[in-house]
Amino acid sequence: MDAKIYQAAKILRDAKIILIGAGAGLSTAAGLDHGGERFRKYFSDFEEKYGFQDMYSGGFYPYPTAGEFWAFWSRNIFYNRYDQPPSEVHKKLLELVKDKIYFVLTTNVDHLFQNNGFDKAKLFYTQGDYGLFQCSTPCHNKTYDNEEIVRKMLAAEKNLSVPEELFPRCPKCGEVMTTNLRADDKFVEDVGWKLASAHYQKFLHKYLLEKIVYLELGVGGNTPGIIKYPFWNFTAENPKARYICVNKGEAVAPKQIENQSILIDADIKEFLNAV
Repeated sequence: MDAKIYQAAKILRDAKIILIGAGAGLSTAAGLDHGGERFRKYFSDFEEKYGFQDMYSGGFYPYPTAGEFWAFWSRNIFYNRYDQPPSEVHKKLLELVKDKIYFVLTTNVDHLFQNNGFDKAKLFYTQGDYGLFQCSTPCHNKTYDNEEIVRKMLAAEKNLSVPEELFPRCPKCGEVMTTNLRADDKFVEDVGWKLASAHYQKFLHKYLLEKIVYLELGVGGNTPGIIKYPFWNFTAENPKARYICVNKGEAVAPKQIENQSILIDADIKEFLNAV
């Protein structure tokens, strides 16, 4: 493993172009774990009442009332989007790529990249943003910053419920808003999303066949079609490309690109420290 890390470090040091693919494992390495001790610290009352044992499951729980739904979501958004300590993991990653041509493709919705210094124009949050609300219908393709209303709901929460007058309402049609997270065909791809998508496509068009490194960090099997499978295909189509996958317990690649791949079964934080 040390030899693999050394090899990866050399490739990354010498690389001029890097496309980062970041999954949930990177946020976990930064301390935003959705289960375990952190979940119990902020959601032990929810666990006691409803029985789920992580924040991800809490997001899909069929709450009996809208007040309970918003009690969970206001707290979930606050602790995963607004109450963030600086991430040394993201800062080390930025230090690694800041002087190179880079872009970040991520399924994470916690804004950790932007909050830790990454250039907004080099980020594509494909699955949305905890910091945005959208119409639940949706009646129009626009999103709205939610920090103010999230803080108000959190402050007003009582007995795991939020009063109805604080439910966020669409300014166009009056329907209740929802989180701008991709869960179904009602996900709003707003102007910012489309601009980021265009930046990503421009990056690919310009550098797809160049000497490029695909650095995949903490991407699991939940949505492999967004990062993992494209990275494999891009590597297979370009003999000058290298694929580096860092994922504890899930560092894999197809046989077709094994000679272009470095698979590192290790903690992302330890990997970045070593590099």
